[in-house]
Amino acid sequence: MKKILALSLLVTALELTARAALAQTAAPAPAAGSTPAEEAAVRQVLTKYQQAVQKLDTTGTHRLFTANSQVFESGGVEGTYSHYAAHHLAPELKEFSAFTFSDYKAAVQVDGPYAFATETYNYTINLKKAPQDKEAKAPIVRRGVATSVLRKNAAGQWQILSTHSSARTPRPKKQG
Repeated sequence: MKKILALSLLVTALELTARAALAQTAAPAPAAGSTPAEEAAVRQVLTKYQQAVQKLDTTGTHRLFTANSQVFESGGVEGTYSHYAAHHLAPELKEFSAFTFSDYKAAVQVDGPYAFATETYNYTINLKKAPQDKEAKAPIVRRGVATSVLRKNAAGQWQILSTHSSARTPRPKKQG
C-alpha cells in the first residue's frame, strides 16, 4: 500500500512538473520591438501623414502606406491609399484653404512587425471662397477618430497597412 501511495505521489509530481514546463513553453513571448523607439517611429509615420494633410499636399505620402493598403473612411471602402489619394483626398484638399488638427492624441502598441494605433483629434476645414460667393462658407469642425495597422517593411520602415477613420460634429459642452 505504501508503494502504491509513493508511486501515485511520484506520478502526480511528474505530471505537475510536465504541465508547468509545457505552460512555460506555450506562454506567449513578450511583444518583439515594443520599445519607446519603435513606438516613436510609428508615431512619426502618423505625424508625417497628418502634416501632409495640413499642408493640403499629398506629395510623397504614398511612401507612408503599403502598396496593398486599405483605406476606410466614414463607412466607405476607399480602396488602396494610392486610389484614395488620387480620387478622393487630393481633389478634396484642392477645395480647402486650410485644414488644421487640434487636441490630437495617439495610442500606439507595437507587436513584432505590426503596430496598432488609435488617434483621436478635432479638425477644422476652411473652404476656399468661390468667385460667386459673397463671403466664405463657415468652417467645418469635426471630432475624429482613426485606427490604423502598420507593418514594418523589409527595409525596417513602418508603413500603414490599413486605416479607418470617422468623424462627427462635436457635441456641445454641457453647462453647469
